[in-house]
Amino acid sequence: MADETSPRQAALHEVVQDIPREGRCFEIEELSVAYAGKTALSGLNLYVPRHRVTAFIGPSGCGKSTLLRAFNRLHDLNDDVDRQGRIMLEGQEIHAPEVDVADLRRRVGMVFQTPNPFPMSIYENVAFGLRLQAALPKRRRDEVIEWALESAALWDEVKHRLHDSALSLSGGQQQRLVIARTLAVQPEVLLLDEPASALDPISTLKIEELIRTLKSHLTLVLVTHNMQQAARVSDYTAFLEGGELIEYGATDTLFTNPRLARTENYITGRTDR
Repeated sequence: MADETSPRQAALHEVVQDIPREGRCFEIEELSVAYAGKTALSGLNLYVPRHRVTAFIGPSGCGKSTLLRAFNRLHDLNDDVDRQGRIMLEGQEIHAPEVDVADLRRRVGMVFQTPNPFPMSIYENVAFGLRLQAALPKRRRDEVIEWALESAALWDEVKHRLHDSALSLSGGQQQRLVIARTLAVQPEVLLLDEPASALDPISTLKIEELIRTLKSHLTLVLVTHNMQQAARVSDYTAFLEGGELIEYGATDTLFTNPRLARTENYITGRTDR
């Protein structure tokens, strides 16, 4: 096979040009992350467009979740992590001294693989972040909670049982409740780390419909092992392997006409590289 360095650089350059500066939510420049000296990400350069769904795909251990967690500085919680490079959110470096990490994590919310509702009522789950932020009048708080549950496509299912335990909900409902809890504080970005991998097909479909709906007012970044899911819901897809960004482009193009054999092999499940 011919040397792939040149086409890879061309592919990345083309995508960079496709996302003008005013349309970028995140700008990643030479990002490298290591855990206890072991490299997880190496020299990534990536632009994430605003109000689009960007999916990260790749084999286990390729750095997808590491990259996702870098967007709201979750790596700060691990003393063994070393980071190099820059991450810009709406033009501001997120590691700048003046950045308040709590505010950053409000702006950049995250939903994990396994639903994690708090052991309290449905209402109090969604109200939790609101109570931490400011003292809202009850009427206004109720309005925000209803809006968040409606935005998470859950209101009609729970409006008559808001004071029931959140743990009484099904797995799919719990995941949508967690999304509603995140939406209630009005983030700019929603990070989704395999949000449907533990759910049944019907619940997965509801989560995917929700993702498509939310991009009208949010930037969404999705990590998934499910190629079909990435193809269904994302506008852009980045393929990572071995901690490197291999190919990045519009989802339709990357899945139907990838530039690199490595990308095609992964998408089709072939192992002859």
